[in-house]
Amino acid sequence: MLSFYHWEDGALKEVPTPIGSCWINLSDPTTEEIDAVSECTGVPREYVTDPLDKDERQRLEVEDDFTQLIVHVPFHESQPDKDNPVPFYTLPLGIIITQNHVLTICSRETPVTSTFLDQIRRACSPNDKFRFVFKILLHAATLYLRYLRDIHQRTDIVEQDLHESVSNEALMRLLNIEKSLVYFTTSLKANDILIGRLEHTRHIDIPDKDLDVLEDVAVEYRQALEMATVHSNILTGTLDTFASIISNNLNNVMKRLTSITIVLMVPTLVASIYGMNVTLPFANHTWAFSAIAVITILVTIVVTVFFAKRKLF
Repeated sequence: MLSFYHWEDGALKEVPTPIGSCWINLSDPTTEEIDAVSECTGVPREYVTDPLDKDERQRLEVEDDFTQLIVHVPFHESQPDKDNPVPFYTLPLGIIITQNHVLTICSRETPVTSTFLDQIRRACSPNDKFRFVFKILLHAATLYLRYLRDIHQRTDIVEQDLHESVSNEALMRLLNIEKSLVYFTTSLKANDILIGRLEHTRHIDIPDKDLDVLEDVAVEYRQALEMATVHSNILTGTLDTFASIISNNLNNVMKRLTSITIVLMVPTLVASIYGMNVTLPFANHTWAFSAIAVITILVTIVVTVFFAKRKLF
C-alpha cells in the first residue's frame, strides 16, 4: 500500500500525489508501487526494496542525495498460525531521507507507522525531516515497551496455568514467548548501536534542536533493552525450573512404579514356586494353601510398610 501525506493547516493530510515536502509510506508494496516511489523520489530501486527482506540487518548509509536508515520495529501477530506461532517479533523498517521527502518502507503494515499517524498528525511536519524521523523511532520504542508489558502479563498467565497443571500446550506457549523476547533483545541491541552511530556521526548535519529528541530516543531504546533482557532472563529461569519439576515428577513416578512392582513380586514369586510340578513343602497338608496365603500376605505387608516408611510410595 502506498500513501502520501502532506503538511497542511498544522496537520498531516493524505494526498493522492506527493506535494512538496511530504511523508511517503510504503507497506507491503507491489512492484508497480516500488517503481513509482523510486521514480518520484530519485532513490535507486535497490534501496527501496532492501527493507522488504525480513532478514535485513540494521544499518545507516549516507549517500550524496539521501540518507538510508534501517531499524527493526516490533510487530504483534494477532492470530499466530502453525507456521509462525510466535506472537511478537520484529520487522525491518526502512527510513530514507531525501531533500524533499521522508520515505518509510516495511514488508507489513506495522503499527509503528499506522498508529504513529494518529499520534503525530498534529505534532511534527515532514519539513523537519530529522525530528520527524526521530519521532518515528521514539514511537517504535514506545511500542517495544508496550509489547514487553503485554509479554510480561502473558507470562504470568501461563505460569499460573503451569502451577495448576504442567501441560505441553502451556510449555509451548511459554517457549513462544521466550522466542519473542529473543527477537526483541537482539533487535534492540542492534537498534541501540545504530542510534549511537546517529548521535556521533559527522556525515549527517543534525540540527541541535533535534539532538534532544534523538537523546530521548536513545534513552527509550536502552530502557526497552534492559526490560527485554530482564524478562528474558526471568523466563529462561522459569523454563529451567519447570523442566526440573517435570524431571523430578518423572523420578517420583518411576520410584512409585518400581516399589509397586517389588511388592507385587512377592506373591507372584510364591505362586510361581508352588505352581511347579515337583515335590514342595506342605504339599500334602490340607491347610497348605491357607498357610502359604497368610505368609505371603504378611510378607507383602512388611515390604509395603518398609517402602512406605522410606516414602517410596
